[in-house]
Amino acid sequence: MKRKRDMEIESTEIRSAIQELSMLQLLKVQPEEAEAEADDHNITTIPTLPFLSISTLVLQVLDKIGPTMTVLRQDIYQNIQRLEKIHDSDPSLYSNIVEILKKEVNEGKERKGPSCSKAVLWLTRSLDFTLALLQLLVEDLERNMEQAVQESYTKTLKPWHGWISSAAFKVALKLVPDSKGLITILMGKNKSNDDFKKEMRTLISLLAPLLKEIHNVLGAYGLDTLKST
Repeated sequence: MKRKRDMEIESTEIRSAIQELSMLQLLKVQPEEAEAEADDHNITTIPTLPFLSISTLVLQVLDKIGPTMTVLRQDIYQNIQRLEKIHDSDPSLYSNIVEILKKEVNEGKERKGPSCSKAVLWLTRSLDFTLALLQLLVEDLERNMEQAVQESYTKTLKPWHGWISSAAFKVALKLVPDSKGLITILMGKNKSNDDFKKEMRTLISLLAPLLKEIHNVLGAYGLDTLKST
């Protein structure tokens, strides 16, 4: 499956992410009894394609930043491909990420090799990192970018990275663009700082509850504590 990755001239990744998250909310269908059984992960619906589209938008930002985040970009890209492949094998069944997790857990494959369960986990953690960085930037657009990236990484990805991944990140950290450069990349043309902050706050308000829900599902399946090398 080939997903459209090129943005329209007046669009930005943040605006596109808001659109995808808004669509995801419309696609989420919960039974009427969901509120009474909120701890039952089997009733949760996390639409696969919107989740992958949001992850793809992170790729687009990394592409614009340049080669500094090559390791993270490659990891995200491979995980997206893995989930696209299983989705395309049965689009009706695997339109819900929970069904993908359920299949692998039932088969005992969720922790073996490059599983789709691990792909969901690491894409979610990459979005955790993105969310943490946005939360810092929306407070201060002139914040030191290296410090902001380091703080976001320490909070979200570092606890799950082994020494190899941590070492690769330290190298990439030295090459991140300055605040002005990254904000320019994210903001796009013809937009004021106030408008940009408003869009970031909207994105944060949509992304945070989604990630919380996904982590709840991952935790229910015993997948939220896996580490890398």
